[in-house]
Amino acid sequence: MASLQLLGWASVAMFVIGLLGVVIRRNVLVMLMCMELMLNAVNLSLVVHAQRGDPAAATVLVFLVFVVAAAEIAIAIPIVLLLVRRRRTTDASAFSELRG
Repeated sequence: MASLQLLGWASVAMFVIGLLGVVIRRNVLVMLMCMELMLNAVNLSLVVHAQRGDPAAATVLVFLVFVVAAAEIAIAIPIVLLLVRRRRTTDASAFSELRG
């Protein structure tokens, strides 16, 4: 039981580190990596909670988070690479005119 609590706190720490990375850092690629860290923290939390409750539901949710993470990377990385190639910078403030 203590190891489950440790894993739960590890997932919270990973999520907070990812959130701080998204909020503090201005590099677009680092922000994407921090978002992936947050998604992995959610997956770890779901696996920890699966040990206590319904493992089938948690398995489905973990698979859904994996699909969302893969879609995020498949769409975001090419967009970011095209923007970086055009602007020659990875600073997020250089892309401020892209707001809708």
